[in-house]
Amino acid sequence: MELLKSLLLMIWLNQAATSTHPYNINHNSLQGITMSLANKVLASNNDLPIRSDQPVHSGKVRSVYWLTEADSRRLIADKGYDVAADAPLAIMVISDRISAFECIWKGEGGMNGVPGKGAALNAISNHWFKLFREKGLADSHILDVPHPLVWIVQKAKPVMIEAICRQYITGSMWRAYSKGERNFCGIELPDGLQKDQRLPELLITPSTKGILTGIPGVPEADDVNVSRADIENNYSSFKFRNVDDINVYEKLLGEGFNLISASLAEIGQTFVDTKFEFGYVRDQQNSEKLIYMDEVGTPDSSRIWDSASYADGKIVENSKEGFRQLLLNHFPDADILLNKNRMPERTALAEDNLLPESVLMSVSETYTGIAEKITGEKITLPEDPKAEIIAILAEQYDLID
Repeated sequence: MELLKSLLLMIWLNQAATSTHPYNINHNSLQGITMSLANKVLASNNDLPIRSDQPVHSGKVRSVYWLTEADSRRLIADKGYDVAADAPLAIMVISDRISAFECIWKGEGGMNGVPGKGAALNAISNHWFKLFREKGLADSHILDVPHPLVWIVQKAKPVMIEAICRQYITGSMWRAYSKGERNFCGIELPDGLQKDQRLPELLITPSTKGILTGIPGVPEADDVNVSRADIENNYSSFKFRNVDDINVYEKLLGEGFNLISASLAEIGQTFVDTKFEFGYVRDQQNSEKLIYMDEVGTPDSSRIWDSASYADGKIVENSKEGFRQLLLNHFPDADILLNKNRMPERTALAEDNLLPESVLMSVSETYTGIAEKITGEKITLPEDPKAEIIAILAEQYDLID
């Protein structure tokens, strides 16, 4: 624990005066963060008394509470949601936890998350999903936003692909390219590309969502890169309705990426790469349609660079990638974070090393800062997030037992 604490404090202190560093420290925060601020962090989101007859599904950041059939039907009728009358609904609660390298990282002083992170992520996704609808791209799974940390969503049949759109060669793609790899998901890249260079065209590099079986040439493992030919030849295994929907999916990928990219450029930010996910739902007329789902264009699912710094030859991350890079660059054995065969060591590393509070506050500034730039609205920390969520869901939605 002391290893990471002393290491990170030294790094942040040394870089405190560097305004271009994405996690530039505020010296006042070295005095520590009061417990009142720690209480504004929603670290546990799977223990709310939301009425449900199914187990709570908890991911690294979000928890999903599937509503009873009676409550789903009641809300659809009372709120006028544009979904089939018998569509299953869920309450999705986002936490302020921060994950990196498939581990949850916690802080000192009871700061078990990043203040404002969940609200920032939801606000950004809400902004982009709304823009997608207004521009006629596609709907999302979100039906209602009762609280900054809460979505009411409809159940979707997910397409079993995580589609990464890349406009710049960086990260894992650059690491593979620098070692001589040129074929990425069936796409051949030319020689001579430089790290962090803009690519000649937007690349779509899909990977499997979960473990898929029985697909020729595709290993039965999570997050395996696949080509467009793999998808076309096995579209039903990837849960596409038909081959034509692959074209729709690619169209939505390109349009969504370009729309976010253009909007970010207006506020001096560069959209580097991002992940999209899709699924099928039915509307009030019982017509099935392909929608965006999960989150989109957030600091968790994307790389976002400061444009002016990039023009000067410097990379300033306004996304979680900055946090990931710090851990990679400054742990004595970074291979623990990259090598999936060393997961027990990686898990122990995250559990045994608490982050300084100043680090989490700097991460908070990155998340809330980019959210406020994108949405034009201030991210306000809730006084008592769990109590607020329960009160709203009880009073306005009658979902609390």
